[in-house]
Amino acid sequence: MVSPFKKLDIYILKKFLLLFVGAFCICLFILMMQFLWRYLEELIGKGLSLDMVGKFFWYMALTLVPMALPLSVLLTALISFGNMGENLELTAMKSAGIPLRRIMAPLAVICGMLVGISFVFQNRISPNAQKQLTRLLVTIKETSPAIEIPEGVFYNGIPNVNLYVKHKNASTGMLYNVIIYKMDQGFENAQIVVADSGKLETTADKHFLRFTVYSGEQFENLRTTTGQLQTNINVPYDRETFKQKNLLIDFNSDIDLLDENMFSTMAKAKNLAELNRGVDSIGQATDSIGRTYYISYKDRYFNQPDLSREDSLKAAKDASRTKVDVRKLYSEFSMNKKLECIRKAQAETKQFATDMEWQKPLTTSGYMDVRKHKIEWHQKFALSLACLFFFFIGAPLGAIIRKGGLGMPTVISVVIFITYYIINTSGMKLAKEDSVDIWLGMWISSMVLVPFGIFITYKSNKDSTVFNIDNYIISLRRFFGIRRGRVYNMKEVIIDEPDHETELQNLGNLVCHCKEYVAKARLPHAPSYVRLWFGTAEDNEVAEISHEMEEILERLSNSRNVKILTYMSNYPELYTTAHLSPFKKRGMNIAVGILFPLGLLLAWRVWRFRIMLYHDMKTIEKVTEQLKQCI
Repeated sequence: MVSPFKKLDIYILKKFLLLFVGAFCICLFILMMQFLWRYLEELIGKGLSLDMVGKFFWYMALTLVPMALPLSVLLTALISFGNMGENLELTAMKSAGIPLRRIMAPLAVICGMLVGISFVFQNRISPNAQKQLTRLLVTIKETSPAIEIPEGVFYNGIPNVNLYVKHKNASTGMLYNVIIYKMDQGFENAQIVVADSGKLETTADKHFLRFTVYSGEQFENLRTTTGQLQTNINVPYDRETFKQKNLLIDFNSDIDLLDENMFSTMAKAKNLAELNRGVDSIGQATDSIGRTYYISYKDRYFNQPDLSREDSLKAAKDASRTKVDVRKLYSEFSMNKKLECIRKAQAETKQFATDMEWQKPLTTSGYMDVRKHKIEWHQKFALSLACLFFFFIGAPLGAIIRKGGLGMPTVISVVIFITYYIINTSGMKLAKEDSVDIWLGMWISSMVLVPFGIFITYKSNKDSTVFNIDNYIISLRRFFGIRRGRVYNMKEVIIDEPDHETELQNLGNLVCHCKEYVAKARLPHAPSYVRLWFGTAEDNEVAEISHEMEEILERLSNSRNVKILTYMSNYPELYTTAHLSPFKKRGMNIAVGILFPLGLLLAWRVWRFRIMLYHDMKTIEKVTEQLKQCI
């Protein structure tokens, strides 16, 4: 049987899959640490067993797998294609006639399989993991904290007890110089225990603390004072001296997991079929509640019976024929009757608004649950397809950037994923608030990814340098007129030495040409706005001067005189078209000229380059004079 994969495909798959395993572990670990940081305060000091901690991390990892898969695909594609580009492997493949889309084909099949795996995982494994994780978090949150008694300060981590320990022995668990304020019967009936030493233990059922104290005294009020607290009133108290005493304190330190059925109604704890059933059942229940409210309000405030469609149309026609002037009827009432009507209307309106406010949360929460179920339904598909979308971003982007390793690809992948996450979270929030349609809020991030992926894939197949940073740096330098100086070094091997006298004469002709152009072009003056944007002026003389100067300098670069080479480095690099209209197409120039603020800004730039060109012409004249004297 012939394998559908060729040797090149197997080679690419090996590189991709090995990197994918490592990238997936890294991405999952980062997401787990970010999730753990949110609940760190609720986990610390709860005395969790290793079994409980293991369950927490296991279910947390399962819930974060759907989010880690797209990020790991993006990072792996960037690194693998960046490595192949950096090692010239992509260049070798393309030179052999293999296009980039053919190189990406086997990996696209693998990512398509990952889409299916992600969807099945979210539909079958993730719901139960979400339910179990939420169950653990709620249970841990309601669990009493573990006891870590500090030395030298009062500790109130035990409910209704203030405890002071001067010194403690960590190895034996003994506490020394103990003061206990036990206030489970109220502040005025506080029991005060002072002991030389003591030991704190948990009972077998973990519902109580047994405090065994030695060699001390206990003080307790015999009666309580009622009403306002008064001073200078002697209150009798009981004083007890003991050698050993046991105190029992309510303290539930056992972690009893809550019933998992309490969390089965969450949208995240349901698969696709359960979500569909939940949308139908919750929607019907909420609609029935709303219908009940409507009928009760109509009978109570409007006193209108239920009418069929034909009866309601007939009633509307009869009402239109009967013209009642309400203002006229109201004006015929007496003053007391008018006030009575106004008060009654205000009272009924206020009562109606109050009833609506009280009953609004029932329907609002119902429709909110429906939206959550629909959001979770769309999220399962969106997160699964994100694996494929991220591949068609990461692979061509890595082929364009051609940087491997964990440096640049990691930064780029994090920036892209954070952008996706922000857009997805914002869309989800808007969908929950019913500000936008649910399908739009949940798919807007994919709507941004897909065009970007298509554009990057197209550019990479055309070997575009759209992400070549050097090109952008050069363009910025040209836009702002930032130039690098010339550098001429003596050549080790010179075949044709220049004729200095002839070149001196050519430089003189160049200077004359520059002077004639400066006099004719009036370079220091500001350009005419109308002529700049709406005219058709062309100027090729600067290009001719630049070409003439470069040819002379190229011949003089074969000189063995170091001073001549030094003076040649002072010649400027001329911008041949920056002093003209910036666009070749006349329509573009007219459009920019109409946009007055932009046109004025670019006109200022053109004027700046005209002044720069003027100074360059003067510099050519000055350096040529120095070069003449040197020759």
